[in-house]
Amino acid sequence: MVAAASPWAYWRKPALLCLAALGLLAAGAQAAAPERSVEGHSLASAHDPKVRIDLPTPATYVGADRWLLKEYADDIELHAFVDADAQKHVQRLYWVQFEAYLPSRPELKHTYDSPRHVTMGGMDFFVDSWAEATGSKDDPDSDSAHLKALLGSKGFELPTSVISVRFVHLMDGARKELMFIYSEPAPAGLTAADLKKGGKAYGQWVDLEKGLMERGEASIRFH
Repeated sequence: MVAAASPWAYWRKPALLCLAALGLLAAGAQAAAPERSVEGHSLASAHDPKVRIDLPTPATYVGADRWLLKEYADDIELHAFVDADAQKHVQRLYWVQFEAYLPSRPELKHTYDSPRHVTMGGMDFFVDSWAEATGSKDDPDSDSAHLKALLGSKGFELPTSVISVRFVHLMDGARKELMFIYSEPAPAGLTAADLKKGGKAYGQWVDLEKGLMERGEASIRFH
C-alpha cells in the first residue's frame, strides 16, 4: 500500500511554500558542519548509531547538509548519493539521514506506524513506500527542500515522478533516528498519480512495491 507520507513534500511536517534553491544554499552557510564522514561509497558515523554504511560502488557522493529544524528543535544531518546518466539525470537516489531532537524539546518523539519491519546490521527498521511527484511544494526548512537544493547545486536533476522506499531505525526512546531512503524513477509511461489509489495503474503497485523494497534493501549495508 502506498504510504500517506510524501517524500518530496516533507516527511512528517506540513508542506508550506517552496524556497528557491539559491536561497536555501545561502541559508545553509550558517549550518553546522556534518559530524559524519564519507570516503568513497562509505559513510562513517561515530554515534547515534555508531555504524559504517556502505552504498553501491558505482554511486556518486553528492554531498551533505546539516541544519536545525527550528520549529521542532530537530538537528538534521543529510547525506546524498546518486546514480545518474551523463546528463546528470538521477536514476537512483540513496538518501541517508540522521536526526535528533534537542533537550529543549523533551516531549517530542519521532512517530512511525508502518506495520512492516526489516532487520539490517542488527538494527530494526520501520519500512514504508510511496509514489510521488518531485515538483510538489516544500517547507523551505524541510529535509526534502534541503535535498533538492543540494542536488540542484551539483547539477543533478530528479525525475518528475519517483517511487521510494524508506527505512527508519529509532533510538533513545524514539528521540533519535537513522533514516535511509531509496528512490528511482516511476516506470516508463507512468506518473506518481497513476500509481496512487484511484490512479489508472494502482493495480500494479503491489508488484512494483515488492521489487522496490528488495532493491532498496539490497543497495545498503550497515556494519
